[in-house]
Amino acid sequence: MENHYLTVENREKMTISQVIDVDAFDEENLWANLKEGSIEITGEKINIEKLDLNEGMLVITGKICSFEYTDKKNREKKSVLGMFGRKP
Repeated sequence: MENHYLTVENREKMTISQVIDVDAFDEENLWANLKEGSIEITGEKINIEKLDLNEGMLVITGKICSFEYTDKKNREKKSVLGMFGRKP
């Protein structure tokens, strides 16, 4: 089984593996389904730089403020990784 990884570079670029589709996105939110669960990303001026569903790779740019994993089956929050809180 392939490992899932997520990298954040300077809060401006995020690379996510094992992406099976993107439900929706706008400049402030992105929702993607992964092989195991899903992820919600919040930020400012979010843009999809690369989406390759054959590779399972998603690259986004913009100001990354937070991300959160959820359990795809029942949509309960599995773990919160809101590492990058928004400034008031």
